[in-house]
Amino acid sequence: MAASLADAKAKGIPVIAYGQFINDVISFLIVAFGVFVLVKQANRIKGQTKGPDAPATKECPYCASTIPVKATRCPNCTSQLVGG
Repeated sequence: MAASLADAKAKGIPVIAYGQFINDVISFLIVAFGVFVLVKQANRIKGQTKGPDAPATKECPYCASTIPVKATRCPNCTSQLVGG
């Protein structure tokens, strides 16, 4: 019987080092959480520089087709758009 892990490895006895496995998993989780927080903060800072995009299309009130916002006449039903 080996007294320590090093002694068991020196004698060639197969061992299950579950303590080292648990230590590696915990270390991985700590590093993964740190990277997650770093990326989340970078995305938050990067997202503040952009403003919300204005919609590029609208719906025709007469035929319900999608048309550009600046259109004054619907290209599908040829209706004159009020306020357009």
